[in-house]
Amino acid sequence: MKDDLGKMAVDLERLLKLRSLPFGMMLCERREDMEAIHRIRRPKAIHTLDQIVGQAARLGFTIGVTAEDLVGSQCRSVVGLGNAKDAEWRSGQQMAGVWYATLEDSAAHQAAMDCVPDGKYEALVVSPLAAGRIDPTIALFYATPGAMIYFINGLQWSGYKRFDWSVVGESSCADSWGRALKTGQPSLSIPCFAERRYGGVLDDEMLMALPPAMLAQAIAGMEALAKNGLRYPFAQYGIQQDVRAGMEVSYAKK
Repeated sequence: MKDDLGKMAVDLERLLKLRSLPFGMMLCERREDMEAIHRIRRPKAIHTLDQIVGQAARLGFTIGVTAEDLVGSQCRSVVGLGNAKDAEWRSGQQMAGVWYATLEDSAAHQAAMDCVPDGKYEALVVSPLAAGRIDPTIALFYATPGAMIYFINGLQWSGYKRFDWSVVGESSCADSWGRALKTGQPSLSIPCFAERRYGGVLDDEMLMALPPAMLAQAIAGMEALAKNGLRYPFAQYGIQQDVRAGMEVSYAKK
């Protein structure tokens, strides 16, 4: 799979006109496995996980982190580093009065998050897919809403499946990498305040996370759609034109 990731990254950038690098996340049961990766970077300061992701997607870095490198339990809990999900974390008390009206609302938010269970992993590596330095647990990329629906259309081309996603609100990393790492299912999110403020996510970007093997399925689907004249970016037809000529191109009578 590692040998195929570079080509898939190029295909994604070509088909979706991406503005940042597709990247992967790999969970490591031992810290030493993370430290053994070729040219691994280690943070020199305390970061949010959004910043670590941003450095991989925007700067092309391969970075490894442990619980001690991350600013607090919220970042650690989503990817299962350390033993972050203690009673204080579950209470949501840090978010009460900031993001949620009451402590009960905050606790309900914490309970709604999709997170990797604590206790199994000591480190996480984030790296561009094209770098070929890791066998990622999940692959991720940022794209516009138009590119995202085209990617989803590609996933649904063969072996159709309806996708249902949720929005946890702030800490939406639980909707993307948290959910994908936990369930192994494609996971789409609307990046939250923290991702945009600290991770450099642009205002018109969404985030997809999914198992790397599913990238090939989506790419094959998008290539098939392209042969039917369905390509991204979508050409504007006009809101007052007679629609029949345009529709007949895609839906010719059989």
